[in-house]
Amino acid sequence: MSAIFKLTYGLFVLSAKDGEKDNACIINTALQVTSNPLQVSVTVNKANFTHDMIMKTGEFNLSILSQDTPFEVFQHFGMQSGRDVNKFEGDVLRTDNGIAYVGGVSNAVISVKVSKTLDVGTHTIFVGEVTEEHVLSDVPSVTYQYYFDHIKPKPEATKKKGFVCKICGYVYEGDTLPEDFICPICKHGAEDFEPL
Repeated sequence: MSAIFKLTYGLFVLSAKDGEKDNACIINTALQVTSNPLQVSVTVNKANFTHDMIMKTGEFNLSILSQDTPFEVFQHFGMQSGRDVNKFEGDVLRTDNGIAYVGGVSNAVISVKVSKTLDVGTHTIFVGEVTEEHVLSDVPSVTYQYYFDHIKPKPEATKKKGFVCKICGYVYEGDTLPEDFICPICKHGAEDFEPL
């Protein structure tokens, strides 16, 4: 299933706030739905803490990452859970809705009030109206392809036997990968792994 990766995706930090708790995760499925009213949709894995926060509060921010985003940003927001770590510390940038966003490496931020949800099994699609938007820089947006070609480190040559996740680079060590294996980092299944 490699043809699906030829679809054009951007990479984004999706953030939410529940009470005093800020959180965010990396997503690659966000798009404009309509222009009048201006609406966008995001698709979020139900295993993400950010998913639960959006489901509860009905609001989110979308930080559109630019091509100068270092790999550490993807590690910080995408390869650990907000249930275990504080993803926003220090001076936090916020839009009028009070939700944090990622400055510096984002070229824009969009605030959204959710109007519809659609359960699609492992994920939920949130559709909502844009309540605020800001252009932050002129640096081009990072695409999924650009991330794999220029940002994500290449796996080091190793003599270990195992399987590597094509999405995030997690390595499962062993001679066989269980058919029902789920990546502990990005939550993709065994079909997204390839032998080392």
